[in-house]
Amino acid sequence: MTTKTLFRSLFALLVTISFVLTAAPASAHGRSWSATWARAMQEPSGEPWQDPNWSLAGFDGQSLRQELRVSRGGDSLRITVSNLYGTGPLRLSGATVGKPAAPGEVRPGSLRPLTFGHRLSTTVPAGAEHTSDAAFLRVGALERLSVTLYFSGPTGPATYHEFSGDTSYLAGGDRRFDPRATAFTATNHASYFLTRVDVSGRSSASVVTLGDSITDGYGSTVGADRRYPDRLAERLVDAGLPYGVLNTGIGGNELLNDNLTGGESALHRFQRDVLDLPGVRTVVICEGVNDIGLAGMFDLPLEPETVIAGHRALIAAAHAAGVRVVGATITPIAGSFYYTEKGEETRDAVNDWIRHSGEYDAVVDFDAVLAEPDKDHMREEYATNDGLHPNDAGLAAMADAIDLASL
Repeated sequence: MTTKTLFRSLFALLVTISFVLTAAPASAHGRSWSATWARAMQEPSGEPWQDPNWSLAGFDGQSLRQELRVSRGGDSLRITVSNLYGTGPLRLSGATVGKPAAPGEVRPGSLRPLTFGHRLSTTVPAGAEHTSDAAFLRVGALERLSVTLYFSGPTGPATYHEFSGDTSYLAGGDRRFDPRATAFTATNHASYFLTRVDVSGRSSASVVTLGDSITDGYGSTVGADRRYPDRLAERLVDAGLPYGVLNTGIGGNELLNDNLTGGESALHRFQRDVLDLPGVRTVVICEGVNDIGLAGMFDLPLEPETVIAGHRALIAAAHAAGVRVVGATITPIAGSFYYTEKGEETRDAVNDWIRHSGEYDAVVDFDAVLAEPDKDHMREEYATNDGLHPNDAGLAAMADAIDLASL
């Protein structure tokens, strides 16, 4: 071990000890916690439909640095680590949180160790999640965070999220307290284990956006926070409304059916990815395009009534939990690989029900916002090359169409 490495290790140890001695448990002092960021978890997959990822291999003797943007601020924060799809216990050897400088870098003065029950490490059983103690790092609305997780031994396959919309950085060894990006030589656009960030302070409600790749932000500029929920969070901040906005979209997700690349169906994950989140008041549901598109591609029977029944089940579950529900119409598919005449008929019928049935508490008409006037195609200025996913401008138009009073 070189003198420089020894000094860095001793410095990190002293910093950690000082924070551990003064840190309070997550539940101490009557803290009121609200979720400010969330990400839905997926089963490790070797068949990604977007980019290659590290989920099947997992991590061993490595540090994983991930960046994200919160929606609302607070005077302290905590993170939640998920081992939902793990094949065995997940040992997290240590973690830190800070504020990014350049990509992959952390401002040294912002680095804080994260503890779990006053311990530097934690072991998360398969199928479970662990939430850290409070870290005393004040964070502002729409501010970015950097979380570094260190795994001294093998994790096994990693519970993950395929498209993070941000960059994850990987380095060998323990780099929790290394503010530089130099050692983080591998990058990826998936995220791993990190499923939620909460902030404490003035109690606040949260809006959850549930959906598929369109909610997840596929087609948006990576690292620029231009998904439609990001823009919605910006609008709420501009309006002085202190609500968190939580994005639980998954690329390829279906309303009715589980699939490996698209995760558990909205019906199966609704409790975990919406109702169980701290402070949730309202959910915006944008689901059904993959059910309709895949049924058309593979000539499978799918009637509008079946899709509507799925929406009704989500509405009933939300109302039973006292959560307001905003229904979003299904976005255009004409001109994309999903288009069939039967699928378009089904989409039109479901959208007509969403608009006019009165069963949702409120409606946002994403279809009308994105489609060419009197046509079924997405407007050219709003569409990516596949004709299915909105670009940055289209996603902004979706967010701007949401009546903030409906939330």
